[in-house]
Amino acid sequence: MVQIRCINNGETRTFAPGATLQEVYDGFALNMPYGAVSARVNNKVEGLSFKVYNHKDVEFLDITSDSGMRTYVRSLFFVLTKAIGELYPDGEVIIEHPISKGYFCSLRIGRTVAAADVDAIKQRMQDIIASDMPIRRIHCPTEKAIETFKHEGRTDVVTLLETTGKLYSTYYKLGDKVDFYYGSLLTSAGKIHLFELQQYHDGLLLRVPSRENPDILEEIVRQDKMRSVFNEHHHWQEILGVSTVGDFNTACHEGHATDLINVAEALQEKRIAGIADDIYRRGARIVLISGPSSSGKTTFSKRLAVQLMTNGLSPVALSLDDYFVDRVDTPLDEKGNYDFESLYAVDLPFFNNQLEALLRGEEVQLTKFDFTTGKRLLTDRKLRINKHTVLIIEGIHALNPELTGNIPAEDKYKVYVSALTSIMLDKHNYIPTTDNRLLRRILRDYKYRGYSAEDTISRWPSVRKGEDKWIFPYQENADAMFNSALLFELAVLKSHLCPILEKVKENSPEYSEAYRLRKFLQYFESIPDNNLPPTSLLREFLGGSSFEY
Repeated sequence: MVQIRCINNGETRTFAPGATLQEVYDGFALNMPYGAVSARVNNKVEGLSFKVYNHKDVEFLDITSDSGMRTYVRSLFFVLTKAIGELYPDGEVIIEHPISKGYFCSLRIGRTVAAADVDAIKQRMQDIIASDMPIRRIHCPTEKAIETFKHEGRTDVVTLLETTGKLYSTYYKLGDKVDFYYGSLLTSAGKIHLFELQQYHDGLLLRVPSRENPDILEEIVRQDKMRSVFNEHHHWQEILGVSTVGDFNTACHEGHATDLINVAEALQEKRIAGIADDIYRRGARIVLISGPSSSGKTTFSKRLAVQLMTNGLSPVALSLDDYFVDRVDTPLDEKGNYDFESLYAVDLPFFNNQLEALLRGEEVQLTKFDFTTGKRLLTDRKLRINKHTVLIIEGIHALNPELTGNIPAEDKYKVYVSALTSIMLDKHNYIPTTDNRLLRRILRDYKYRGYSAEDTISRWPSVRKGEDKWIFPYQENADAMFNSALLFELAVLKSHLCPILEKVKENSPEYSEAYRLRKFLQYFESIPDNNLPPTSLLREFLGGSSFEY
């Protein structure tokens, strides 16, 4: 018999070898409110169809966990693609990116998608779910999986599997439909309890349950500007012929890695120059730059300053950190700790008074926040600006209207920066932008701040909570959005990150996330960073930048 220690209730029970995790869950009679959708098995996430043959520690996960939600959403993708395949045998669906608290899906059926199409797809999805059709996990030699997907006409999956060099691969089957997903799925379609499908611009928006309350759907948040950025990059990648990781790996194998680096870097520089030109045309005097953690705001600000100078302007950077209130006056969070990410950790009246004075042509004496003493101190540095000066202010609150409430709108130009990863693993597996940013942050924290991958991963939920509160609600206020993700970057980061992620020990709570990220990076062909220019945004995390930080 196999001993299973259940982390959820601390009990240990025995099961027959080969028992599935679903059988183990039933055996412990946990009765989790939203049920189990996956589980951590010795700190590796597995689906409930996983079979146990040795003693294991098992922690069952529901939809309120990150891993559980990923399992639920992937399974919903599978139901969607099956429904579309049945209704439109010659059509194609591409799950492109998360948007508006849902997932944008491009449906290509040779004509404009109509409301009747959406209704038909939704009804077929509901029928599949109502039938409780089982989802089978198939683990087989990679060459056999390749033949299966060749027969299906899925060249995107074939190319991915051919370029990753794995002996064995896993895919899934729902009825007669096969598909590839790089993580666990539910054991049956009937475990999907809630979704919505609706028209969204020229495609579909697949809506999913809220993690906080899985009985209701996430509320739609309009993100039209962000959608435009994604569309621009998807279109550009289609022209290059590198929409998926398999395409990218193939291009690298054929010796085009340097070309992809040069083109991606040139595209970013062209975009930065365009933003600088727009600032000049508008006559804005203050540039406000915001974005989530590890989005590359700092390097973007420095490169933008260079482009502003080519327009005959004189950029001056101000740090929001230097306008913090004294530590004793910092607001507290719900746990009674100082909330340094709160907007009200900034002395808003003093900050606005200085900006107003500068815009009037007056001289101001600048301050510096002393993080050791927790006090804001006057410095000897004085500043006066003229008609050629542009103030650059970077910070998480830069797009919050309350930050610069006293400053006329015509004097401000707002930029939102984020790593909006547009390359896809294949046509049904998007790459989360949060994973891209987390990988950047792990590397930066390890190289420059003395933090382990374990430290960074453990802090990440708190970081994202702050972003949800203080950054994301204001991103559509931007006059311009800049995508800091580079087509090649995960391939470059791979060789730097894998050794760092491997240091997270199996008994660490952060191991499952480190293992997931390491497993994900294995899909990419590794390329060296020696061909990256010293001004590359990625140098902020890798090192070797010509900018000072």
